[in-house]
Amino acid sequence: MKLGDPRKAYRIAQGAKVRLNEDDAADMSLCPEGGKNSTQGLFDSLRDRIQTLQKVLYAENKRRVLVIIQAMDTGGKDGCVKHVFSRVDPQGVNVKAFKKPTEDELAHDFLWRVHPHVPGNGEIVIFNRSHYEDIIAVRVKKLLPESVWKKRYQHVLDFERMLAEEGTTIVKLFLHISKDEQKRRLEKRLENPAKHWKFHVDDLADRKRWHDFTGAYEDLIERTSTDYAPWFVIPADRKWYRNLCVAKLFADTLEDLELNFPERDFDPSSIRIDD
Repeated sequence: MKLGDPRKAYRIAQGAKVRLNEDDAADMSLCPEGGKNSTQGLFDSLRDRIQTLQKVLYAENKRRVLVIIQAMDTGGKDGCVKHVFSRVDPQGVNVKAFKKPTEDELAHDFLWRVHPHVPGNGEIVIFNRSHYEDIIAVRVKKLLPESVWKKRYQHVLDFERMLAEEGTTIVKLFLHISKDEQKRRLEKRLENPAKHWKFHVDDLADRKRWHDFTGAYEDLIERTSTDYAPWFVIPADRKWYRNLCVAKLFADTLEDLELNFPERDFDPSSIRIDD
């Protein structure tokens, strides 16, 4: 089983137009003959590659990787992180979820709460939601005037350019689901008592703003997909396909870093361990 290259198929080129309603959220064109069961072996091998490469990244202690994940409600951010990165040594990976800002965070600039969590040398950091919430949510819910949130596009571009120029590889993923699939997932949360904790009444209010959120995301992705920090719009109606594409994309990204274990400063053959 072979998988096409999601970095080519789903990358948004700098300056390209984005029309989410025209993109098939149930697309599986990179493995048209496969399915969840037939691709499990490939998915496992990709997770093994990520695990191996992450160990070298950590040992080398030179490069940094930031993964930013955004999506509509129920888009699968948690599930993607859980399944794709399940075999990675937690010592070198951190996941940061950005929720509603606290009073203290609101008393500072919008990037104040973000910068302390970017990766250091040898680290992978995954943002489950991110600084982009301070554009998307603020814009759609009219929490601040346009004169404020519109300037944040450039602030974000400058912030990410600085990170990239300082040695951080940035991968931005938008997990694209359809409105019908969101409805199905919300209903499942209501049907299953074990998932009631994941259901929030606010999700229904946001669902009524589907068109507004879609337009805001289109605008945001168009304005902030760059050569140094590109966006990838990943079809996410099929969870297995979403995970497969993200695993392939991330494994290839790590591979391209040409990571190496650090050179040893001793001769192993000359060392004797006392009994």
